[in-house]
Amino acid sequence: MKINKKTVLNVVLILFILSFFVTPIGYYGKIWLNRLFAFSPEVIDKTEQQKITDYDWELKDAEWNFFNFEKSKGEVIFINLWASWRLPSEAELASIQELYDKYKGEVDFYIITNEERAPVEVFMEEHEFTFPVTYLIIGEKTPIETTKVPSSYLIDRSGNIVIHEEGISDWSTNKVYKLMERLIAE
Repeated sequence: MKINKKTVLNVVLILFILSFFVTPIGYYGKIWLNRLFAFSPEVIDKTEQQKITDYDWELKDAEWNFFNFEKSKGEVIFINLWASWRLPSEAELASIQELYDKYKGEVDFYIITNEERAPVEVFMEEHEFTFPVTYLIIGEKTPIETTKVPSSYLIDRSGNIVIHEEGISDWSTNKVYKLMERLIAE
């Protein structure tokens, strides 16, 4: 029995597609596809920007100590809501790590999850992420919407929400870097 090239190509294509469902290749392929289709976030027009007026928000830091978001009032703030079990979150966090590496010390970063500490620490170590993790306290009042994961906010020194993105974005772009430089300089 002779097998033609078209049959071989079809079998290879079917095996490749199946690999996305039953092998680790598929998992990493899905992360790669999420990153490929993640674009730079859109800046909200100045006339449509909402403002944070109440910074009274209780959170926990990486050591599980309570602190208040109020300490960031008057600073440029980056907030990302994520979950280790959400594939889009994992895909987005690599670009957030790059943003953090570039602007740590100049911008207050809140990479927030509502998960327990142990699985988050394992996830952070596995992926070699070094940004600070912040833990959401369920039931506390919040100045932003915290139910959609992943989602992100960029807030200027006056409390204006300059960017609000639901879903995955690429935070490691020249467009974002230029915006960050402008907000830091204000």
